[in-house]
Amino acid sequence: MFNQRVKIKELLSWKPEQQEVTVMGWVRSFRNNQFIALNDGSTNQNLQVFAELGRFDEQLLKRFTTSASLKVSGALIPSLGKGQTMELKATSIEVLGDSDGEAYPLQPKKHSLEFLREIAHLRFRTNTFSSVFRVRHSLAFATHQFFNSKGFVYLHTPIITASDAEGAGEMFKVTTLPFDNTPRKDDGSVDFAEDFFGKATNLTVSGQLEGELGATALGEIYTFGPTFRAENSNTSRHLAEFWMIEPEMAFYDLEDNMNLAEEFIHYLIRYVMENNAQDIEFLSQRLTEEEKQWPQDKRSEMTLLEKLHFVSGNTFERITYTEAIEILVNSPAYKKKKFQYEVKWGTDLQSEHERYLVEKHFKKPVIVSNYPKDIKAFYMRQNDDGKTVAAMDILAPGIGEIVGGSQREERLDKLTERMNQMHIPVEELWWYLDTRKFGTVPHAGFGLGFERMVQFVTGMTNIRDVIAFPRAPKQAEF
Repeated sequence: MFNQRVKIKELLSWKPEQQEVTVMGWVRSFRNNQFIALNDGSTNQNLQVFAELGRFDEQLLKRFTTSASLKVSGALIPSLGKGQTMELKATSIEVLGDSDGEAYPLQPKKHSLEFLREIAHLRFRTNTFSSVFRVRHSLAFATHQFFNSKGFVYLHTPIITASDAEGAGEMFKVTTLPFDNTPRKDDGSVDFAEDFFGKATNLTVSGQLEGELGATALGEIYTFGPTFRAENSNTSRHLAEFWMIEPEMAFYDLEDNMNLAEEFIHYLIRYVMENNAQDIEFLSQRLTEEEKQWPQDKRSEMTLLEKLHFVSGNTFERITYTEAIEILVNSPAYKKKKFQYEVKWGTDLQSEHERYLVEKHFKKPVIVSNYPKDIKAFYMRQNDDGKTVAAMDILAPGIGEIVGGSQREERLDKLTERMNQMHIPVEELWWYLDTRKFGTVPHAGFGLGFERMVQFVTGMTNIRDVIAFPRAPKQAEF
């Protein structure tokens, strides 16, 4: 068998006692014609390989260039050098793949995140991005573990859909019709009768509506998949393709919904801190160094590590939208005209308002509930005051909204009335309304933007740095 290797992360936990092992990885550096720093992606820590002088052919040594891949066998021995407790004394070294060290874009120096986005196919090989994507994996694994432990059913909702769950209209269209000779009706509109699905379809913006169908039969479900928005937002907070976690629960009200979302976030953070301690420590130090270049008022009061401990160990502040507006209107920032966007009851909270609430006022995550109905989606349960709906957003330090959810409107008459008011086609969503006709129940759910959660936990300031191959306006390179 070719692959009988030991991963470096596991190896570094051993006590070196002349064990014969085989490792495989990529060369990070080669110095003094003797010492190879080898990394296999299982950890940011390198294994030092000792290639004893005179033991290996000169032509072979010349091939130990940065990013060359090696298979090394030898004995694990204590190290006399500083910075490591062990090293592998090589008895055989095989070059699996050569690398042109001079042409290799990742030279042993600090590279900007902007530059690394241009070579996204190689950025996994840096310490920063290997840490980010190991953490991302752990957050995904913990998500499934959390919901599975609570008896939720993982539901795969469609990526191609004919409905617009948000009523936003900013969707990528899916069609097999030719662009250069699109069939038209007499009135000039596109004739979708000749299309693959026989109707207009698009990439999903949310799995929520289908998720509600599952919840009203299975009790509790969650979806975890890609969603798409054709929003022309070229910012550090938006992506055209991103992942959403969307649980839907029958027999839940708004408070139950908030409780579950808070418990879920606590669980994710604690899981990563326990299982990715080295990566979080590295990312915390990286962020501290980065913030030294920022103006004093932009720097965090806590390190990333301290923030994660603080958030996972404390309950979230809970306020209503009305209370949030009062806090903002009475804030020094508002009085000194430091907000770019208007603050008044009935307007949506902007990122600057959300971040003020969590970073300046409460200095902890905040759950804002009971928003004006006119700024929220048609499916949210209308409150008795006639002005607000049973919606909730969770706001996190550094990024603003991380969770959006609501108790869903379970009353058929109220739901259809609201859909008509908002010009949502009732006929097209007949299947959705059936859940209100045949045994309707109070139910609720939320969506957590997975990339924003990864951002929060890793301290990365640009959302494009927490997804492997970001999709954004004019960006689909890899």
